[in-house]
Amino acid sequence: MTTTPPPAPPPPFPPSDPQNQEQPSGQPTAMPLTMHGQYIKDLSFENPRAPQSLIEQKQPQLALNVSVQTRQFDPKTFEVALVIEASATTPEKEPLFLLELIYAGTVSLGQVPQEAVAPLLLIETPRLLFPFARAVIANTTREAGFPPLNVSPVDFVALYRQQLEQAGGQIPGMPNGNAPTGHA
Repeated sequence: MTTTPPPAPPPPFPPSDPQNQEQPSGQPTAMPLTMHGQYIKDLSFENPRAPQSLIEQKQPQLALNVSVQTRQFDPKTFEVALVIEASATTPEKEPLFLLELIYAGTVSLGQVPQEAVAPLLLIETPRLLFPFARAVIANTTREAGFPPLNVSPVDFVALYRQQLEQAGGQIPGMPNGNAPTGHA
């Protein structure tokens, strides 16, 4: 009985090293999104009832608001900012704390179709920034004497769709509701 060796497996898709992908012209392709840096742009924490708020052991009522903003520096470079506001009150509606965080990153877009610009800026970039913003929030509330506030993961696709609907079809977070030009 003769056996034939199995066929060679196909190459991985997408290629395992996207930096080495080549276009038909032989030039390497640019990454669709490059993160240049991320930073705390603004952080505010208020504990108006301290130290009383730390002595009382009541179950707080939490409120959380998350939004995404963009600012364009040049045709391919943007600042994307996660704006997160968290507040806690007692059952009697007395404030325990108010936290406001703007956590931002500077990104560049490669050669991407125009319809991909807004999702890259308003969905994918916030997904990259969120774990770090979440850690800042947890550490800040912990250092203020409260249990760490561990923010649940945010569905940025749903947030994008909600903002798109509220803006009447205009792209949320973009100047004039239009995707930036010069990226196709």
